[in-house]
Amino acid sequence: MAGEALPEVPLTSVPMGDAAMQHSHWRKRLDLSSGLARIERFLAAASHDQGPWAVVGLIAGIASWFVLSNVWHWLAAMAAGLAFATGAMAFLASEGAYPQIRRALVVLGCTFALGCGLVWTKSALVGTPPLTRPVVAVIDAEVLQRIEQPAEQRVRLVLATREPETGRAIKVRLNLPIENASTGIAEGGRIRLRARLVPPAPPMLPGSYDFARAAWFSGLSATGSALGSVTIIQPATGGGWLGKVQRDLSAHVRSQLDGSPGAIAAALASGDRGAIAKADDEAMRDSGLSHLLSISGLHVSAVVAAAYLIALRVLALSPWVALRLRLPLVAAGAGAIAGIGYTLLSGAEVPTVRSCIGAILVLIALAIGREPLSMRMVAIAAALVLVFWPEALVGPSFQMSFAAVIAIVALHGSAPLRAFFAPREEGWLRRGGRYLAGLLLTGVVIELALMPIGLFHFHRSGVYGALANVIAIPLTTLATMPLIALALLFDLVGAGAPFWWLAGKSLELLLALAHATAEMPGAVSLMPAMGRGTFALFVAGGLWLALWRGRVRLLGLVPVLLGLVMVSQIRSPDLLVSGDGRHVGVTGEAEGELLVLRESRSDYARENLAESAGMNGTVRQLDEWPGARCNRDFCALRLEREGRTWQVLMARGTDYVNERELAAACEWVDIVIAARYLPRSCQPPWLKADRRLLDRTGGLTIDLGAGKVHTVAENQGSHGWWQVQTRGTRPPLEQHTKGTQPSHQAQPAAPVMQNQ
Repeated sequence: MAGEALPEVPLTSVPMGDAAMQHSHWRKRLDLSSGLARIERFLAAASHDQGPWAVVGLIAGIASWFVLSNVWHWLAAMAAGLAFATGAMAFLASEGAYPQIRRALVVLGCTFALGCGLVWTKSALVGTPPLTRPVVAVIDAEVLQRIEQPAEQRVRLVLATREPETGRAIKVRLNLPIENASTGIAEGGRIRLRARLVPPAPPMLPGSYDFARAAWFSGLSATGSALGSVTIIQPATGGGWLGKVQRDLSAHVRSQLDGSPGAIAAALASGDRGAIAKADDEAMRDSGLSHLLSISGLHVSAVVAAAYLIALRVLALSPWVALRLRLPLVAAGAGAIAGIGYTLLSGAEVPTVRSCIGAILVLIALAIGREPLSMRMVAIAAALVLVFWPEALVGPSFQMSFAAVIAIVALHGSAPLRAFFAPREEGWLRRGGRYLAGLLLTGVVIELALMPIGLFHFHRSGVYGALANVIAIPLTTLATMPLIALALLFDLVGAGAPFWWLAGKSLELLLALAHATAEMPGAVSLMPAMGRGTFALFVAGGLWLALWRGRVRLLGLVPVLLGLVMVSQIRSPDLLVSGDGRHVGVTGEAEGELLVLRESRSDYARENLAESAGMNGTVRQLDEWPGARCNRDFCALRLEREGRTWQVLMARGTDYVNERELAAACEWVDIVIAARYLPRSCQPPWLKADRRLLDRTGGLTIDLGAGKVHTVAENQGSHGWWQVQTRGTRPPLEQHTKGTQPSHQAQPAAPVMQNQ
């Protein structure tokens, strides 16, 4: 009421905090502060090591460049990373607290932007546009590299030449029949030859190997084969001495050991895998032992460790030397020299160089008295590799080698395993059993870590690899490689024969193990192509499990289990169409069989179709299957999927077909697939996958049940290695598919099929 005084309320009756919290601004600020405080306490309690996570940020930035489509997306990603770091620094600095969170966010944001910019810069510097189309021409070229491949009856040459049509300087890779490859064709020489050159091949199907991307970062503009003899314009000038030493060493090893053992011994000694028979190579792959054939961490580590221990023991025999020199430092130098020499001798491929860098870092840690095998040491090695070869991130070699090392370090750094291996008073039998149990557990963990990578890249994974590696790794590192080294050493005085005999027997045992394992029932698991999102879940979960300590690391099982659920939902596509339209695969019709449109002269197309379908059964031509109707020009097929009927027409000839008949046939079917350009009058109700569409999309996989079509182009964007495939603006695939319902439940024979 007017004129009445308001009642006095004691200030103590209303808490100031509660009154202030009536405003939403302060309530939200308190909630945010409370959440940040909990995160800060968690990071401090978990002994958060920012070194490995900085490399995770670098990896995420590099991966984003490959996943994102174009330059604007890349710029936006880099800007977002820097803005994230700057915003976190400004906001948290104003709070005056949360140093753990502030450093983590700033490091992750900056390294993310750095990774994206790093691989973009590398692509711009080394990437070379491929040829625009296949050509046959006479070229003059300088030999940059000669690679022996006697198992394939050929020699592979890397040449520097000029593009026949434009005169642009390019680097090409050619296959030369072994009978035409004289010894005068070597590094530094100049040759003239007639060759067929083609652009590096993009993935044949979605999820297949992308050779075009690998060629882009290798500077290759074309691949091909020599036609006819080769004229030597200028003999080799003595350059490439390292390649000559490697070839001579490989030839010497194969002269001492015949057959498959000699081929594998040559691979272990010089990195030359060209003489390994295809059957042996496949057996090693299917048994999970193929990593033993490529010079990588296992081999370099064995050489470095042997040199380190020998130098340490020999120098320790002299008291004068032991009192005046720091022996671990001298031994580390000897190990580093041995590792670098072995890396150069074996060809200095990127995986070998990567392994050598890691081994040298371990030697440095040993020399200065630090922990040699730690997650921070692995992170440093990964960072050094990614700085020079950021494109290696998307390759299976980098992923598998670092996944194996991370799994080993994380497993042996865990508290239960440290307690299991702790020194104790026990007999040699129990100690040996403990060692074997640890070795088997390590093998199983490595196989589990590598399985998603193998399924993502190769659509296959070995089941018994862990058991085979328990025998194969000690056999190779403790017997085979030392015997080969002793045989080469004693060959200097002509007394290496006994050691070669023993090395051959150990390699025969290795091959027997590989073939026996590969032939076991269910030795290989095949699966259709895994999506990037599913693979990212496995990577994220694996990194979380490896980089945290304590119970919190178990949270990494959440994305892993989610990834397993998504993997269980993957099913084989019903139709697979190669990028040129020549190869078509049909699944789900013949039990355990993959139906193909035409027989391929090489195994490449057939293996790609089978792997993408996730099948390891037999391959059968479509015209041999009673459910198909084929004539010289077309094959017609009726597919039943989830209660629906789909009519598919596939062209397999190149002869002229009456346009009116073809147009009528297209109206009666749902899908038309052809390797040639079809007239616009051909308008099937659902999809026309002719050369005009495939030039823009690349290979296709078609899931009829879900009505979905996946293309190679959807994962390529505007990267340089794919631009040559996109002639003009690429229309969306939806313009070529009309809904998800088939147009007919039953059709009469198409006109073009009436002349069977």
